Amino acid sequence: MTDTQHTPPGEPARPQPEGGGITRRRLGAFAFGALAVASVGTATGFSISSGTKSGDLSANLTMIAPAGAGGGWDGFVRETQQAMRLAGVTNNAQVVNIPGAGGTIGLGRFSTMDGQADTILATGTAMTGGIVLNKSPVGFDDVALLARVAEDYDVLIAPADSPIKDLDGLISEWKKDPERFTWTGGSAGSVDHLTIAQLAKANDIDPAAFTYIPKAGGGEAIATLLSHTSDFACTGYNEVSDQVEAGRVKALAIAAPQRLEGIDIPTMTELGSKVDLTNWRGYLGAPGITDEQAGQLIDILRRTRDSAQWQDALARNEWTDVWLTGPALADFIRDDQKQVSELIGELRL
Repeated sequence: MTDTQHTPPGEPARPQPEGGGITRRRLGAFAFGALAVASVGTATGFSISSGTKSGDLSANLTMIAPAGAGGGWDGFVRETQQAMRLAGVTNNAQVVNIPGAGGTIGLGRFSTMDGQADTILATGTAMTGGIVLNKSPVGFDDVALLARVAEDYDVLIAPADSPIKDLDGLISEWKKDPERFTWTGGSAGSVDHLTIAQLAKANDIDPAAFTYIPKAGGGEAIATLLSHTSDFACTGYNEVSDQVEAGRVKALAIAAPQRLEGIDIPTMTELGSKVDLTNWRGYLGAPGITDEQAGQLIDILRRTRDSAQWQDALARNEWTDVWLTGPALADFIRDDQKQVSELIGELRL
């Protein structure tokens, strides 16, 4: 599943105490935000003092996952950290989590780290959506683009006892009554939500007509599905593959450009529904870094990507290598922003 936030966008505002007081929930959020900032400051301060003196950015590297522990971004960053260490690409790699708002809280903090070349931030489709949905004042133009590294794909699943047997049957019934089914997946505006919207649009169904229950992870989506609180779930295949293989849920189709090797699940596109939204993941550099520093960071990421340890991570997580840098990456991100903005507009969030 794509990276999610604790409070999904679009959730009704909770009542505040009379007199404008700060609730305990908000105090907790402020305290956590301060702690996250302090953690990043400590980690990057250590890196700067020991790594940049020699000009070798591989001496110490801090990687920010703009989501909570256990989520998709966190897993991606920690797999990168592990591959870097085992392959000897970096001497010391640290991970810091700054969750919230589709990655835009982490992005906002990162945008203030001017010139801190030994810190990188994970990014991807979820952040593209978060920037649009949260009307973020900070975007991709405010940081340095480094590399797109990998992508994974959403799978459309139903309970094992669902009367719907395949995607054709689902589309047929969905068209009869666009509001009939309840769906679940990641946060509102996440790649899960947008994949369902694209599937609806591909079949002339109003993308804003269906009921969507946002959840924080694949486990929660599965629970919602098995309790029949929802009819279908759309989530990252790597998060529910064990449930599919165990027969607890059935996979109707996967949102991949072509069938995944060793996985007998048809793609939405081959079944007649052109769905090409992928959950890509990559890294950004801090604003104000030099071309030489950006080059060093890209080389660190490239050497990690070429390592046997990273190739093992790709296979274990059902990720696809989609390495891209330079002007081609900038073009890709512009296209991604356009597509995601249009889909979010269709959802009328």
